[in-house]
Amino acid sequence: AVVVLASTYYQVNADSVAVVQRFGRYDRTTDPGPHLKIPLIEAVTMVPVQRQLKAEFGFITDRAGIRSEFSQDAGTLAESLMLTGDLNVAVVEWIVQYKVSDPYKYLFKVRNLDSPGRRGESTTFRDMNEAVMREVVGDHSVNEVLTVGREKIQVDARNLLQELCDK
Repeated sequence: AVVVLASTYYQVNADSVAVVQRFGRYDRTTDPGPHLKIPLIEAVTMVPVQRQLKAEFGFITDRAGIRSEFSQDAGTLAESLMLTGDLNVAVVEWIVQYKVSDPYKYLFKVRNLDSPGRRGESTTFRDMNEAVMREVVGDHSVNEVLTVGREKIQVDARNLLQELCDK
């Protein structure tokens, strides 16, 4: 009885919302604070909606700080090698910062959310980022990628990625 009573209570942090599933189907979304659920029937998944999340491409941050340390393995090198519009190869490393705007869509409408990428984001999100960046870099010359066109590439990639995420 004590275990069942203890499993009815759950706490949602200030930067998250909780998605409650009854028998595995979406039931409701609860805001931060203390809440109750039906034990053994309802499950709760916390989704950070106020926190800005980050995905790294082409490198891995081993230790962040004043002197951050980075590394690269075969997987990160493969995702950073790109063919430019003038048929040169460029190593493009980038970071995407994002927030979850709709917890229901994030949990139930994104494929491969349960099979995370390197840092916990979905493989679908990683694949979308890589496809968008390859498309945008492929439309520019290597000189534009390395120098004057970087801002335009950034804006184009952000707009295309936002379109994909909205779908």
